[in-house]
Amino acid sequence: MRHLLLALPFALLPAIPHADEHHHHDEHASLGSHEHGVAQLDAALEGNVLEIELRSPAINLLGFEHAANSAEDKRKVADARAQLEQPNRLFGLSAEAGCKLDEARLESPLFAGKDHEHEHEHEHEQHDAGTHSDVHAHYRYDCSTPDALTGLDLRTLFEAFPGTEKIQAQVIGPNGQQGKLLRANQAQITF
Repeated sequence: MRHLLLALPFALLPAIPHADEHHHHDEHASLGSHEHGVAQLDAALEGNVLEIELRSPAINLLGFEHAANSAEDKRKVADARAQLEQPNRLFGLSAEAGCKLDEARLESPLFAGKDHEHEHEHEHEQHDAGTHSDVHAHYRYDCSTPDALTGLDLRTLFEAFPGTEKIQAQVIGPNGQQGKLLRANQAQITF
């Protein structure tokens, strides 16, 4: 299954510029680029297994990218992490599909514990020099009735993280693969 998620950015790359023809070409910069307001989501449904990966600049989720030094920043990091640890809500998984979370991994220098605080002490200064903090979340589900899972609805994700303006979503499911540029008012993609 993991190979499907890794292949998604390359399999759909030619289709991405056409995902939303009414927007400028610069909005469809390289999937590897760090663009504020834009996140990437890859999802693959194969048999009973659903895997979802979300990659986003930290500013979309937290409102900042520097190390959390103030109590307010630390609260924002804790709140964002708590929301990301509840992915069923964020991805609008239908209850009928019976998807149970098997694995969740959240990666970001901003989620690092006290052991990494010194390493990121001057991150704000480095940010000006071109260093950006990202958040990478990976989720693996076992779905008892995968046929009931027709797609993802990311409205709650857009509501939870208003700094996220667009999500370039790419999915592989029983009906093939597709890519779609999602926004808060058009936040659904089907498998």
